[in-house]
Amino acid sequence: MSEAMDEIVDLLDRPLYGMSQVDRLLALPSGTAKRWIDGYQRRGRLYDPVIRLESTGDEIVTWGEFVETRFLAEYRTKGVPLLRMRPAIIELRKEFGPYPLAHSRPLVEGKELVLRVQESVGLEKPLVLVVVRSGQLILSDPASHFVEAVEYGTNDNPIVQRIHPLRGNKAVVVDPLRQFGEPVVRSVPTTVIAELFDAGDSVESIAELYELERDDVEAALRYERERIKAQNPTAA
Repeated sequence: MSEAMDEIVDLLDRPLYGMSQVDRLLALPSGTAKRWIDGYQRRGRLYDPVIRLESTGDEIVTWGEFVETRFLAEYRTKGVPLLRMRPAIIELRKEFGPYPLAHSRPLVEGKELVLRVQESVGLEKPLVLVVVRSGQLILSDPASHFVEAVEYGTNDNPIVQRIHPLRGNKAVVVDPLRQFGEPVVRSVPTTVIAELFDAGDSVESIAELYELERDDVEAALRYERERIKAQNPTAA
């Protein structure tokens, strides 16, 4: 295996989070990450995971699994069970390895292959990754939103390096190599900013303390509010 490929595998396989932590970081309802990543049991019936090839019972989530969970989050409100995306992901693994949705190639360079895969497995329209519009093959809206929310590496290392956990908030970043993978704005954890604000510090004083722009502080606070609201809809 080449040195570049070693780096790709090492980062994607890097253990980073617990299941509940993934829910917290991506503003998902409690238990969502575990169902998608490792499957679940309901009324005596076992449901396969969407992301893992099979259930392992492991509560530790790798960076590759976290990235793919971020991808699935764009499809969460489509009204079709995400488990039905599993056959397409299994086929994409054959071409792009164990974390196909964490690579740029399927969504940036491999749209024709993705189209063939989703047609071959009969993927429902709300779950497709690519569509044909005006004779052009383009990303579906959820896949496009995902690509806009991630930062890929170079051509030699075409995997997701960093993620913006919530759509529309570019200031907040999750980087597996910074602050233990916790959300930050310019290396300052969003939780630290929120704690200071809740303790009575003003936006201006926090910005001055950490040499941030006011917009950075407000983006961190907005992220923390949205995250808490998603996990606890009754929270003020």
